[in-house]
Amino acid sequence: MSTNLKVTLGVLAAALTVVLLVVATKLTDPKTAEVVRADSHRLSTAADGKVTIVEFLDFECEACGAAYPGVEQLRAEYGDRITYVVRYFPIESHPNAYTSAHAAEAAARQGKFTEMYVKLFDNQNTWGHQEQSQAAVFEGYASELGLDLARFKADAASADVAARVESDAKDGLSLGVQGTPTFFVNGERFAGQPTYEGLKTAVDAVLNR
Repeated sequence: MSTNLKVTLGVLAAALTVVLLVVATKLTDPKTAEVVRADSHRLSTAADGKVTIVEFLDFECEACGAAYPGVEQLRAEYGDRITYVVRYFPIESHPNAYTSAHAAEAAARQGKFTEMYVKLFDNQNTWGHQEQSQAAVFEGYASELGLDLARFKADAASADVAARVESDAKDGLSLGVQGTPTFFVNGERFAGQPTYEGLKTAVDAVLNR
């Protein structure tokens, strides 16, 4: 084998190694896996998986409350044509951010995440930004939803539920989430306005490809 041939084969082997490393890195990129996890709460699921919207939110956040009607309009229009995922990102400065997230997660343990999500946002002006704990208010919502109240209270106060909420928040931090609401569309951070029109434009751009 000539020296030139050996050099050429060596260069090709090195190039192939680089390509394989790049592909492997993309396939195992932890940030891709962290945008949506298997246990993430889905308000709707698209059978074709073509569009997935992920919202990191704080139930007490006024901006999230302002975005909520547009999100609901979007969900009503697209239904199961899109997968809509909600993830917790409580803001420390909001007195009941964690309490409300724990209430939502406790409701999820009884199959009522979506219903509690709606309750919390529909009534945000009533319980939001109160210095005292609103746990009793959330227990009232649980009763209205027909949940086992004793189980709900135990779950809301449990270390397991607290860890579940914290897990979402840690994922958000690793993805660069700094405030709420923060949206991702098909794994890419959404840079537009968090309005019905802004999100609809992003959804249509994917559906019409």
